[in-house]
Amino acid sequence: MAMASLSCLPHSLPVVSHSSPSSSSTKYLIPSNPPYPKRLRFDSRNSKYSKSFALRAALEEVSVLDPAPPSSSGSKGKPNPELVASLKLKLLSAVSGLNRGLAASEDDLRKADAAAKEIEAAGGPVDLSTDLDKLQGRWKLIYSSAFSSRTLGGSRPGPPTGRLLPITLGQVFQRIDIFSKDFDNIVELELGAPWPLPPVEATATLAHKFELIGYARVKIVFEKTTVKTTGNLSQLPLLDLPKLPDGLRPPSNPGSGEFDVTYLDADIRITRGDRDELRVFVVS
Repeated sequence: MAMASLSCLPHSLPVVSHSSPSSSSTKYLIPSNPPYPKRLRFDSRNSKYSKSFALRAALEEVSVLDPAPPSSSGSKGKPNPELVASLKLKLLSAVSGLNRGLAASEDDLRKADAAAKEIEAAGGPVDLSTDLDKLQGRWKLIYSSAFSSRTLGGSRPGPPTGRLLPITLGQVFQRIDIFSKDFDNIVELELGAPWPLPPVEATATLAHKFELIGYARVKIVFEKTTVKTTGNLSQLPLLDLPKLPDGLRPPSNPGSGEFDVTYLDADIRITRGDRDELRVFVVS
């Protein structure tokens, strides 16, 4: 055990005084003030002997405790705000100009993935059992690695863009209600029409229910799709497309999916899908 300095000894230590070196009696002087004393007090007579004896007696009677290890919830366990802010800007810069991933090259995909991994490491593990409220609200998709496949199905087969069907993908949102467990993917689309008809603008809402199946894993189950025309045809009624029966649903569309929330704060969310699809959202 390392020897502590006299000024660091606890206030409860006994202070020893002797009338003479040969005296067999020992008198313990208890400090009258509770704070830690600046120094031990000794008898003025034969102070050299008294100092040595007092220090030896103190070390024999009282254990000097080692400092407690730092708590995991202390400053070392918390993300560095300045570092996280810098990495968020780096990620947003990496995905900007990629048209949500539709224009991403292989090099763009690698850069976005590397930037996302940096902020995931700096932010630490996500625990939705305590931070579920951060999911609440409307989120705007700004990047999906799966859109580089040039389909609206992401990593799963979907309608192609700009090929057989002239579909232009608009904004994509997620609307999450943690109380009703609603999880809606909202997609703005522009459907081409034969000349001279104008294109048809519509908003498709893919309604799901969600549940937590881990600290950071979310499972969503598809319920139905609602299509609402906008623009010149906004007066048309909603079109509900019910969920296909299990026997008629293709294997590539099981009607449910899972993803991990790998980073989450008040204004940005990063998820990785069950087929390693990276998505980046900002609060809308």
